[in-house]
Amino acid sequence: MVKIGLISDTHGVFDQPLINFLKDVDEIWHAGDFGNIKVSDAISSFKPLKAVYGNCDGAEVRIVHPFSQIMEIEGLRFLMTHVGGYPKHYSPEALDLFEKYQPNVFICGHSHILKVMNDKQHGFILINPGAAGIYGIHTVRTALKFIIENGSLHDLEVGEWPKHNIN
Repeated sequence: MVKIGLISDTHGVFDQPLINFLKDVDEIWHAGDFGNIKVSDAISSFKPLKAVYGNCDGAEVRIVHPFSQIMEIEGLRFLMTHVGGYPKHYSPEALDLFEKYQPNVFICGHSHILKVMNDKQHGFILINPGAAGIYGIHTVRTALKFIIENGSLHDLEVGEWPKHNIN
């Protein structure tokens, strides 16, 4: 059993509400757009971190984190990249990754909109944690937690904070 905290689009913010929400997870996964390497460093000093870079991340972040990640945990294959899309609107790069890796769960960020959906056409669950930072089109900051155990994903929990709340 592994408890995961999933965030994306922090854009320079890793503050107390996020720390409080993620304090009981085993690992943090970040689906890109850290904003700067300091955020990556802060997260990785708090909990083990698996991450991908986003379209707004500079060279320092891209040296540390790859474009995509494949993780096999408890019998499930996870594919994570930043710009992915959603059913019938996936990026060409995401479609290539689906074909190559055939994930059970596809994780992306970029849209700043929290989504969890079953994509029956591709045979996976799509998860986008929304945006945990304060910059962008979203009106509420969001993050997710879930448990991976024996080939299943369960106990999904949403964290939600006002966009203006930075502590």
